[in-house]
Amino acid sequence: MDLKLEHYIFFTVKLKRMLVKKLSLIAMTLSFSILGICQSGNSFFNKGVAKYNKLDYKGAIENYTKAIEFNPKDAKAYVSRGIAKYYLQDYNGAIADQLKALEINPKYSDAYFNIGDCNYNLQNYSATIENYTKAIELNNKDVMAYMSRGFTKQYIKDFAGAVSDFTSAIKIKPNLAEGYASRGIAKSYLGDFQNAITDFSKSISIYQSPDVYFDRANVKKALNDFKAALIDYNKSIELNPKLYKVFYNRGLTRASLNDYNGALEDFNKALEIEPHYGDAYYNRGIIKIKLGLKDDGSLDLKKANEFSQVDARNAL
Repeated sequence: MDLKLEHYIFFTVKLKRMLVKKLSLIAMTLSFSILGICQSGNSFFNKGVAKYNKLDYKGAIENYTKAIEFNPKDAKAYVSRGIAKYYLQDYNGAIADQLKALEINPKYSDAYFNIGDCNYNLQNYSATIENYTKAIELNNKDVMAYMSRGFTKQYIKDFAGAVSDFTSAIKIKPNLAEGYASRGIAKSYLGDFQNAITDFSKSISIYQSPDVYFDRANVKKALNDFKAALIDYNKSIELNPKLYKVFYNRGLTRASLNDYNGALEDFNKALEIEPHYGDAYYNRGIIKIKLGLKDDGSLDLKKANEFSQVDARNAL
């Protein structure tokens, strides 16, 4: 029996929905009209902002609705109400509000971006890409639209398209650490490991993220550069000792270097953080058997089988 080594790059950078950053919902300095009707509308809008900032999305919606009642042509109130609905997972309602804002202002690029975020959560990925593309057409300097479109393309396995979008974001903002990290991931899926390492290294030079050290370590492991991978796993753990998959992957790397006791320690730590991790039980069982602890190893394999680990049954 052999350790189940990963035959793919196990990345931790997640597809992040960045809707909250698109509209800075802070109390704005508004030009109040001498008309009481506009003044009241702005007052309700600001109350909505205050509720939103306290994560009271229902209260925010109530106040944005009142602002709209006073001024039905207030595009920003529709956009803001749609964002609050988004966080209540009312994606169709959120889309309706963004579309209303676009009726008032057809060049409101953020509204297209927000519709893209909603469609992503509705798993309508082709529409998501179309919406982000429309946002980019209206504002070709929108870094987040490029990033979000890149994340979506990566999710549907259009890795070359993702690389292109992340590159566009980097051109606009050359010190975008997340842009380099994301492009590194896409390049890794394309098998362009050396350039992926270059991107991860650039990201780390801007901001030392434990996730990016982990991603770079996984690429080095894929290249069988286990000692270099070990250094990056160590740094990732130093920055965040709660990432159980880093311990798991470091355990695999130590096993590849025949450091079975070190691997056992890492699998123990991974299971301490995440007790339902079937692969960790499986690999710990294999290591225990290699160390002559057959009974204990068999118990781990049985535990892995309980968590539907695919190789555990055959190993048993």
